[in-house]
Amino acid sequence: MSDGVKEPVAAPFLLRVAGVLIGCLTALLGLGYFVVAGAALGAFLLWPRTRRRAHALLASGARRLTGVERWRRSVFFHDTFPEHRASDQQILRYLAARTYSGLLCAVVVGLVDFGAVLAGIFAVSLTARASMAWIDVLSQVVLGGTLLFLAVQGLRALTDQDARLASECFGPSERELLQRRIDELATSRAAVVQAVDVERRRVERDLHDGVQQRLVALAMLLGRARRGRTPERADALLEQAHKEAQEVLTELREVAWRVYPTALDSLGLREALGGVSERSAIPVRMEYDVPEPLPPAVETAAYFVVSETVTNAAKHSLADEVHVAVRGSGSMLSVVVRDTGAGGADPAGSGLTGLHSRVAALDGALRVDSPLGGPTTITAELPCA
Repeated sequence: MSDGVKEPVAAPFLLRVAGVLIGCLTALLGLGYFVVAGAALGAFLLWPRTRRRAHALLASGARRLTGVERWRRSVFFHDTFPEHRASDQQILRYLAARTYSGLLCAVVVGLVDFGAVLAGIFAVSLTARASMAWIDVLSQVVLGGTLLFLAVQGLRALTDQDARLASECFGPSERELLQRRIDELATSRAAVVQAVDVERRRVERDLHDGVQQRLVALAMLLGRARRGRTPERADALLEQAHKEAQEVLTELREVAWRVYPTALDSLGLREALGGVSERSAIPVRMEYDVPEPLPPAVETAAYFVVSETVTNAAKHSLADEVHVAVRGSGSMLSVVVRDTGAGGADPAGSGLTGLHSRVAALDGALRVDSPLGGPTTITAELPCA
């Protein structure tokens, strides 16, 4: 696997087989515990005054047996579980289910062993009796192969169930967490590549449809001014060209701000967001409460969340006002943008999809709440650590 992330390594086959067999023995321990503890504590579990204490004693013993099961999963299946305190109900439920599946697994293992013994006896008898009809041999082989296939599939299903029970009780193992992380990184990397491509196309479109067209118009005005037959006509054309040049500079500055605002590097996130408020076509109320400096990547993501959502609100939502709240608490930065528009924002739209990708690249989360009739609330949670 690339990017310095190693694939989770599964336990060897023979080690897992040993873990399954030992699981059959621990299931017998669980059954014995429930029989003995049930006989000793049954009356106390039924009496309301002693029920809580008896239940705690029952769960305490079950927790010790569950610790044995956790050790078995760690040693024989290489499942390293993070620290997780399961409730008494979870412990008892896990041990009961584990006892049932373990005993069932022991029955299947016993049938496999019994079948192996019968297969040996059949092979010996076949060697001793060379006159056995071929139809009898074929029927025995087909029947034995079918039973062996069913037994192996049953063992596999019970082994998978054992893993699911352990995951539900102890939480996902570090191997499962690592696999989830690998999947998330692969997904977020693809999303970032797509978002960069979409952003590049948007900048190219802005330059082609906006700045380039204005520059063409400016060149035409200057050409007409050079060919002007009277000074008054030339002066009027030059004045018009000067205004066009100013508009080109303004639009080029807007495109540059959409690519990356230089104020983030020179003045910081607060001042950059102030520029968003000043350029917005609708009023923006800003609340900024971030006590500590932020990492540059977090500042950039927060800026684009605010800039994109404010721009969308001004263009599409028919909002009268936008409220922006940027707050830092510990290792998390929260950005909330709420407008007074008609709602109905599409989370699958190109703009919001790009924001999702940008936030996900930092292991953050973006939520869009935009019912028909409004208001639209977009919340971004960005980790700062």
